[in-house]
Amino acid sequence: MTVPTPTEVYPGVVIDPRVVHGVPVLKGTRVPVQVILGHLAAGEDVVSIQAAYAVSLEQVRAALGYAANRLAYETVLAVVNE
Repeated sequence: MTVPTPTEVYPGVVIDPRVVHGVPVLKGTRVPVQVILGHLAAGEDVVSIQAAYAVSLEQVRAALGYAANRLAYETVLAVVNE
């Protein structure tokens, strides 16, 4: 049986099927990127997020960079009802 290895999908962000069901997390943690983004979207300041999750500023920036990178490859199609 082969043990899956973590895959770095963006600098500082990894996916590992053995960690949090394979959702993207900050490298070296079990903190999902979506959690960091959710707190930022809710208006929480970076210092509070760093304290709550024991992450660095670079890790918060990695979460933002990963999200920006994902959106760069997303296609959104408008649906027009006439």
